[in-house]
Amino acid sequence: MKVEIWSDFACPFCYIGKVHFETALAQFEHRDEVDVVYRSFELDPQAPLTIEEDIHTLMAKKYGMTRDRAMALNHNIVEMAKEAGLTFAMDSMILTNTFDAHRLAQYATQNGKMDEMTKTLFQAYFTDSRHLGDRATLLELAASIGLSHEDVEAVLAKDDYASAVREDERVASELGISGVPFFVIDRKYGISGAQPAGTFLEALDSMWKETHQPLTVLKPKPSSADAKEDGCADGVCAVKETQ
Repeated sequence: MKVEIWSDFACPFCYIGKVHFETALAQFEHRDEVDVVYRSFELDPQAPLTIEEDIHTLMAKKYGMTRDRAMALNHNIVEMAKEAGLTFAMDSMILTNTFDAHRLAQYATQNGKMDEMTKTLFQAYFTDSRHLGDRATLLELAASIGLSHEDVEAVLAKDDYASAVREDERVASELGISGVPFFVIDRKYGISGAQPAGTFLEALDSMWKETHQPLTVLKPKPSSADAKEDGCADGVCAVKETQ
């Protein structure tokens, strides 16, 4: 079973949803047979690297609400994160463009560090108030999980893995994904949002049963013309059992 997760490192619900899904996966009986892949998605591809406003002011402007109202909504997100075992520092979060962070995640995935890099980037943004648009910061984060400083520096200095990011976003558009987090199971079922762990577990169980249910054999009524010799009946020839 393959689960693809489209998310952005600047999306609080993506981080919360990630934790909920991982909680469900840990409880799933066949978890060792589930291949999880994180896909790139940018909520604001046009965002500048340097953004002066904090999240409260930016949210107030974007949705036409007061700053107080934005602060209240962000406080609710902090509480949701806390219930998932996460600490969000919304007041000191550094807003930025996440394209290079996605390129780094793509590189890490190709080098067997997908889980570590994804978790590190989320934590850096929401908990540690790190600047994910700053390449020196990305180099430091990559080195913290054992990736080569020289190789990552070369990747970020060029356009490496940009096409991989764009391909994930193209597929997301093709699948009709307009918001994240979005979880796709075997390209047949989609789950939108930071759903509770129980919802994810139910989806995994249902999908597993559907794809692993035993074959249903339809047997027609026997005809008098059917062969009746050993091993052949009802239009079927089978291997004769030996004593």
